[in-house]
Amino acid sequence: MLKIPELLNNLEAGLKRIIDDRKLVNPIMIGIRTGGVWIAEQMHRRLNISEPLGLLDISFYRDDFSQIGVNPNVKPSQLPTYIEGRDIILVDDVFYTGRTIRAAMNEIFDYGRPNQIILGVLIERDGRQIPLKPDCAAASITLSAGQWVQLTGPEPLDIHIKTNEAMA
Repeated sequence: MLKIPELLNNLEAGLKRIIDDRKLVNPIMIGIRTGGVWIAEQMHRRLNISEPLGLLDISFYRDDFSQIGVNPNVKPSQLPTYIEGRDIILVDDVFYTGRTIRAAMNEIFDYGRPNQIILGVLIERDGRQIPLKPDCAAASITLSAGQWVQLTGPEPLDIHIKTNEAMA
């Protein structure tokens, strides 16, 4: 059973380790809308990051854009004006295929070339399709066909494993 407080504590500890090991000074944290922003808000506060939290909406960078169309709730990304050479901590809720992260990195690189991007996620699940991997995951899980992870929030923040009965 996945519990939000434990997951947040695990992610915080993992990100602190990376910040210390890599001797990061004044990193920028960016959350991917929507669930990634909820998690990033928590991590931003817990890690006392001084730079404003960046918000990323990857809707126009998705590789399935032509198949699913435009999300009607697209919001503008809000990134620091200068990311060239900066250390970025990118946060998302669930890492699955890797396509969301690829899209996020494409958008970030449109703003400039960061020194490095560190990926922290609440859940890493099986099903990767692109050779990307989180630097830090609060939990790694394997799901059956027809199952997915759903994060709800932002208040209260909660997580559930859902099942599509038709596929199970």
